[in-house]
Amino acid sequence: MALYRKYRPASFDEVVGQEHVTAPLSVALDSGRINHAYLFSGPRGCGKTSSARILARSLNCVQGPTSTPCGVCNSCVSLAPGGPGNLDVTELDAASHNGVDDMRELREKAHYAPAESRYRVFIIDEAHMITPQGFNAMLKIVEEPPEHLIFIFATTEPDKVIGTIRSRTHHYPFRLLTPGAMRGLLERTCRAEGVHVDDAVYPLVIRAGGGSPRDSLSILDQLLAGAGPDGLSYESALPLLGVTDFTLIDAAITALATDDKAGMFATIDRVIEAGHDPRRFATDLLDRLRDLMILQTVPEAFDLGLVDAPTDRAQVLTDQAAMFSGNELATLASMVNTGLADLRGATSPRLLLEILCVRLLLSRGQVAQVIAPAVGATQPAAAGTAPTFSGPGGAAAAARAKALAASQSYGQRPEPKKPEPEPVKEPEPAPAPEPAPEPVKAPEPAPVPEPAPEPEPATPAVPTADLLPTIRSKWAQLRTLVGKENIRTEIMLTEAKVLGIRQDTLVLGHSTGALANRLNAPEHNEVLVTVLERELGTRLAVECVVGTDPSAVGFTTTSQPEQPTWNPTRPTPQEQSAQQQMPSQPQESRQHPKAPAPAAAPDEPEEPESPAPRSGGWGEPVKIGDEQPVAPPAAPTPVTPPAPTPRPRPEAESKLSWRERAEQAAANATAHRQAQQGTSAPFSGGVPLPPEPEDYPIPGGDPYDYSADEGIPQRAQQATPATQEPQPPADGGGERRWASQSEEEEMMREAAREPGEMDRRDAKTIAMELLASELGAKPL
Repeated sequence: MALYRKYRPASFDEVVGQEHVTAPLSVALDSGRINHAYLFSGPRGCGKTSSARILARSLNCVQGPTSTPCGVCNSCVSLAPGGPGNLDVTELDAASHNGVDDMRELREKAHYAPAESRYRVFIIDEAHMITPQGFNAMLKIVEEPPEHLIFIFATTEPDKVIGTIRSRTHHYPFRLLTPGAMRGLLERTCRAEGVHVDDAVYPLVIRAGGGSPRDSLSILDQLLAGAGPDGLSYESALPLLGVTDFTLIDAAITALATDDKAGMFATIDRVIEAGHDPRRFATDLLDRLRDLMILQTVPEAFDLGLVDAPTDRAQVLTDQAAMFSGNELATLASMVNTGLADLRGATSPRLLLEILCVRLLLSRGQVAQVIAPAVGATQPAAAGTAPTFSGPGGAAAAARAKALAASQSYGQRPEPKKPEPEPVKEPEPAPAPEPAPEPVKAPEPAPVPEPAPEPEPATPAVPTADLLPTIRSKWAQLRTLVGKENIRTEIMLTEAKVLGIRQDTLVLGHSTGALANRLNAPEHNEVLVTVLERELGTRLAVECVVGTDPSAVGFTTTSQPEQPTWNPTRPTPQEQSAQQQMPSQPQESRQHPKAPAPAAAPDEPEEPESPAPRSGGWGEPVKIGDEQPVAPPAAPTPVTPPAPTPRPRPEAESKLSWRERAEQAAANATAHRQAQQGTSAPFSGGVPLPPEPEDYPIPGGDPYDYSADEGIPQRAQQATPATQEPQPPADGGGERRWASQSEEEEMMREAAREPGEMDRRDAKTIAMELLASELGAKPL
């Protein structure tokens, strides 16, 4: 028999690690406060079903209800671990009986009285698998059960039990066992079996069981089955559990502590050759880093039971923890924990494990080689203690020291360009007298007053006045150089704007407050300062504020003149001056000042070429190519506008067809536009203007039969006299065609005047009649 079945508890006193559940249940049983429904929830293998059987045994004991069953009555014997059971206690697996029909059958059986016991008990395991319809089918009997009926629901997911059922139960949550309680259970089981087990094996079994008593006893049962006459040893348990050999973990820890890259890759090769799972190796490495972190923080961790490692390994682990300083172990453990997600289901786990170990080595190398020299350079007085960073703020101190060292190293480059060291050469003619150092101090205040004008916000200092246009013109290039140092800083600078320089501080504006704060952080701000100093030769502090308006932070907005851009609708400065001097000249003369204007007819007012006014809006359009020196165009020959075509008399108008009237109106409109433009060629002045509304021909005169003086004066002015005869078309053969067309039009007008009636036939009827009349077809 399996160990988890053989050593199943028979009473609440034998249940391990669930005192928060067994204690109130025992009190309720002894006092007689019995409920009709219970809900036991918790992880798998923690004792839910075993406790439900104990509760049923305690309820039906002859001396019960009691928390301590007698164990000799028929009910106690039948419900004991390994007993045959009885008819009054029914166990139902809801994973396979979860439908409406199953719940209806249970409801019908529940009404029967118990055969020989006090209560009829239904233990429903995996209750969360019951469908909502099934729960609804048994809801009525759970709400109002008979006095002899008790339900015990066991589930790993109590949230999936519908609320109407869950609200009518007493809910008792179970939990996983602690390592101490689990070890006691395993030791008692091994003593009962009479098998010797090494102490180093128990942590392996506890870790593999995950806090579940059933799983842990199953793993121990497997190990004991393969144990020899000498018992179960640590070496024999390792390959069965798949745990990485501790010698491989020790080698990996030593390689990380000493930055031994060759040793780390040799260890990975041994892991693969031994057949270990790379992900399991990473998991065991994470557990070792956790133990070392606890030992580094709490030296007495072994005595307090905070470390699950064997006690004979205490000195080895303590020495390994001393090889690391500060928060290095926590950083390495965090990196391994992040890399575990990539190893799950990977097609090339060895490659991913090697990538993870490279990251660990690089992280360890940066901490050992960068931070410690920086602290030694910036704080020589504390060189003996600072590099260890054993305090909780070691990482922050290291980052500050790194930034300070970097800033000082970059700050030494532009020093020869500054004028401050020059006054030191003055005391060279008089090195002997003692008062010589006093003249050296005298020039020192001289450079100090120089920054005095800098606090003035209105006018910059001399160097900043030259730097600001340079920074603005090279801002895109500076951002690219920042990206080579830190790509994240360049990304955050995408929307940043240069506002100005105030007191040796470059002020940037950003529309996003969160990004502005990130740019002010030391890791990003120092990158900006370094790049600006390297490219400009002057060290400037950088501050990023929220907002991109320079006037909002005290800077003037006229420091950078606008670059002139070409606009075809904007007049040039020469044209603007000419307009101011000659405001009364027509537009044609202003566009071409060197070309003589064509003579206008004495009785016709001169009109501009463009209808757009000069007094606002877009202004006068400028012709393309006027900026280049070209020969002035020849003056157009003045063309006398043709005499307006007289409007035909009513009797003559009735003889013209609609096509003749349309052609006549189009010819009149073309002649009118040519007269206005002053040229015979319609497109010689550029792109033609769209026709005016009055230029469109109106067949038959005004459609509403209004006279010329009743609302359409423009058309009355453009109407042709009635005495004028219609002109023939340009081609010679068109007269005969128009004559025939006019006769057809006249016939159509006469036919239209004849009275008629509406044809209300549909299309099908008309088609059938045409087929019958033309082809002689008959409908079927």
